[in-house]
Amino acid sequence: MARRCPCGRGEAYDECCGPVLAGERTAATAEALMRSRYTAFAVGDSAYLLRSWHPRTRPDSIDIDPDTRWRFLEILRTERGGPFDGDGVVEFAAHHRDPDGSHVLREVSRFERVDGAWHYLDGAVG
Repeated sequence: MARRCPCGRGEAYDECCGPVLAGERTAATAEALMRSRYTAFAVGDSAYLLRSWHPRTRPDSIDIDPDTRWRFLEILRTERGGPFDGDGVVEFAAHHRDPDGSHVLREVSRFERVDGAWHYLDGAVG
């Protein structure tokens, strides 16, 4: 039985975000990139998180807390970010659990295309 993708689309990981994280294909939309980045947190792929971060705002490194369990993702709204757009916004709620209990990270994230591929620019946590 195929493992379901953590992003919540209901597809198998190997058909959904897996190929994006592996660099076999790019995310077609800003929302797809957001979902792949959530999946990267869920599976502990910090290298993908850095690769998908906009070069202007990318940190030198990123640490993923191994005690955090990402439970599910809600996409609350999107603006632009389609296959023919140059930028986009995705508002989401990422539900997770750590040793201190259950939490929800809410963020409005901005995305831009760089050389035809979507990249995470920045976000406002709220």
